Amino acid sequence: MKEIVVKASRQYSVLIENGIFSRAGALCREVLRGNRVCVVSDSNVAPLYGARLEQSLREAGFDPVSYTIPAGEESKNPGQLVALAEFLAEREFTRSDGLIALGGGVTGDLTGLCASLFLRGVGCVQIPTSVLAAVDSSVGGKTAVNLRAGKNLFGSFFQPRRVICDPELFQTLPPEIVADGFAEIVKYGMLADTGLFKRLEERCEDMELIVAECVEYKRQIVMEDEFDTGRRKLLNLGHTVGHAIEAASDFRISHGSAVAMGMVAVTCYAAKAGLCAADLPKRLTDLLESYRLPVTCPFSAEELIRSALHDKKREGDRIDLVIPREIGNCEIYPIPVSEMAVVLKEGLG
Repeated sequence: MKEIVVKASRQYSVLIENGIFSRAGALCREVLRGNRVCVVSDSNVAPLYGARLEQSLREAGFDPVSYTIPAGEESKNPGQLVALAEFLAEREFTRSDGLIALGGGVTGDLTGLCASLFLRGVGCVQIPTSVLAAVDSSVGGKTAVNLRAGKNLFGSFFQPRRVICDPELFQTLPPEIVADGFAEIVKYGMLADTGLFKRLEERCEDMELIVAECVEYKRQIVMEDEFDTGRRKLLNLGHTVGHAIEAASDFRISHGSAVAMGMVAVTCYAAKAGLCAADLPKRLTDLLESYRLPVTCPFSAEELIRSALHDKKREGDRIDLVIPREIGNCEIYPIPVSEMAVVLKEGLG
């Protein structure tokens, strides 16, 4: 088993191993002190893994209840957040009780935010079932729901008690959801070093290794900048444009697909501005396409600009873009808000 320790405002471990899900109850018992837990999942994941997890929790001495949300980004909203909190209150959950997020990024973000707010904080364990959640959203303590004005605008920083990642759970994912997660993995390849990017180009299939490499890089970033005021902004590579694409599509375009398009857009802009090598966009595009990810944005710069300016990374009249200089070397690149339209036109053109 690979154990990666994150030393943030709360120290916790990310456990990565094929087959570890069978021991989830015992692993939760090590970090949750109460006997009552609520397993939060969605309508796709609950039928696959909910009963198995609840049985494992009972064997570890827990009294579990389940709460299922509709699958999809639409569930990541304040109404669903309050509904979950009401569910816990009606069942008289206390501060010694806990939440377990069993699912992808939507489930993890919603559950983590509820855990941070309910009774001013209860324990939370993340059990990611998607590639995207395993390599990114389950680690680092960012929790949020969406508002009408934009994605992830209502949230908090709240570290989990533990993350339990079993790559064998990815085997039940549809191909398009696997591809979605690989957009974030390619992002880590662009950020971290040429080793991961090259392994992806060579079609490495060792998911334990790939997940661990992504989590290890994110661990280092989170420990240095837990609250996203400096270096952690690097993890937003492709996300400013990506979130605008998601919003423009009314979230019909998935997060991973939008991030893939966003990475291509900022890399094309960087190449045209002389900030990176001219051949970097093609190398990135070729890799994304090999994982069946889209690279061409269906929206114009004019359609995206309003959503982009609502991004939470905006600070006054400035917005921080993450620009790739080369593989393994990206920089936070502050630009005036007035130049965002130029970036989009150059990047999408």
